[in-house]
Amino acid sequence: MVKDLSPLPPGKKVYFVSDLHLGSPDYSESLKREKLMVKWLESISADAHSIFFLGDIFDFWFEYKHVIPKGFTRFLGKVSQLADYGIDIYFFVGNHDMWMFDYFPRELNIPVVKSNMTLKIDGSILLVGHGDGLGQGDTGYKILKKFFSNPFCQWLFARIHPNLGFRIANYWSVKSRKSGEKEISHEKDRLLQYCVNLEKEAHHDYYIFGHRHKPDTYEISESSTYINLGDWIDNFSYGVYASGRVELKTYQAAK
Repeated sequence: MVKDLSPLPPGKKVYFVSDLHLGSPDYSESLKREKLMVKWLESISADAHSIFFLGDIFDFWFEYKHVIPKGFTRFLGKVSQLADYGIDIYFFVGNHDMWMFDYFPRELNIPVVKSNMTLKIDGSILLVGHGDGLGQGDTGYKILKKFFSNPFCQWLFARIHPNLGFRIANYWSVKSRKSGEKEISHEKDRLLQYCVNLEKEAHHDYYIFGHRHKPDTYEISESSTYINLGDWIDNFSYGVYASGRVELKTYQAAK
């Protein structure tokens, strides 16, 4: 998928954020981060042209036909308000919230993106996405992801009562999050190596992903940079594109 944001109006910026994991580890801690995210969204609303939420914004999300996850009212209200104001907002699914269907597009006028996206902004080319399942190895997870993405499997899960379904899913979310927060070197980082290998085939000025929970910037070459957005559990970090550059920043109000 390719999206051309050119020309970016003078003074406008493009923002990227991921891995908020709303709902984790409990209601009170999640609510603190939710309120902080709303403040951040308010702080960028004046100069934001587009906001890209690159996955795992929710620790778990599944849309039954007539039921969505309870909570997140302040966050959903704010993003729908910004969309109504004309700010382009995109929600990418992550490995924790891959079961997003038509609620966001229908109710909030926000598209749901289920694959990487190439952005063209005033001569810059960016590849953005959540980042799970990319690169070599991790075969077990890739098989599991295909299973979870299968429409028949999703139909079966929807037959489970929401109370039990959410309990099962939250158990797996905790396990998945802990397994994804391990410290690894650049040489063993499958996501980074995926970007390094892709750059040999097709040039991108920036590769912007989440999933790893560790804010990181790595120079793939003199003209190509990998950026991991980190998370909003410990780091409160985000990316911003302005004047031909992407910078990794920290929301100071969180410190």
